[in-house]
Amino acid sequence: MTQRALLVGVNKYNIPGSDLNGCVNDVTNVRDILLKYFGFDVNDIRVVIDERATKENIMNRLRWLVADAKAGDRLLFHFSGHGSQIRDRDGDELKDHLDEILCPHDMDWDGRYIVDDELGEFFSTLPKRINLEVLLDCCHSGTGTREAFGIESLPQDLSFKPKFLTPPADILARVDDDDLKVRKLAKGGNPLTHVLFSGCKDNQTSADAYIKGSYNGAFTYYFSKHVRETQGALSRGELIKRVRASLRFNGFSQVPQLECTRTERKKKVLE
Repeated sequence: MTQRALLVGVNKYNIPGSDLNGCVNDVTNVRDILLKYFGFDVNDIRVVIDERATKENIMNRLRWLVADAKAGDRLLFHFSGHGSQIRDRDGDELKDHLDEILCPHDMDWDGRYIVDDELGEFFSTLPKRINLEVLLDCCHSGTGTREAFGIESLPQDLSFKPKFLTPPADILARVDDDDLKVRKLAKGGNPLTHVLFSGCKDNQTSADAYIKGSYNGAFTYYFSKHVRETQGALSRGELIKRVRASLRFNGFSQVPQLECTRTERKKKVLE
């Protein structure tokens, strides 16, 4: 059995004013729980952060992640950073739906981002009975900035910014139809083995937050916290319930999502 994990955290962006604070800590958190509770070795895990987290480097390491994968293997992809949405293009013609995107360090609006189609190329062709776990701690909605409205009611020692890059005006001009369909990152393709944890609903943002003395992605922080407290013994379904409850109790409005089969919900992470 092969086990591999690719962990990507981007605090520093080449777009002015877009830097985050907690994404590198997120990567450290996930790496720690993989080593302590899920039987991973140091050589099983590749980490890409900040300036090295370019689109090219991330795509190259995704190829490493899925290379020669076979039944029984355990794979995990974790991304913490900005997300956004663009209207999909087919050649020179605009299509009537949105693509969700992951924003690498060298993000620009002319194609230097990772779109759902590209993730699909890696994940949808995997053979059956591979355990693929995907953790996305980023925003997935053009309405994501609504999260910030509740900031004054949060505890004084907790502050956050949304993990959403707002497109420039010329890109936003393509996305003015409320009836546009949204295609989700990493959804579908291998439903028997593909498990997706996302930090929020489609119409929410994931928070980059100052929690108990350090910056973290709120979703990844509480995900890792509950894994540690139970030494990885929780089912996925119970884990997502506890993460949601912790976020709600601590003043966050984001609601993390778990997309997998009913059978997979009853199993533990990477089981």
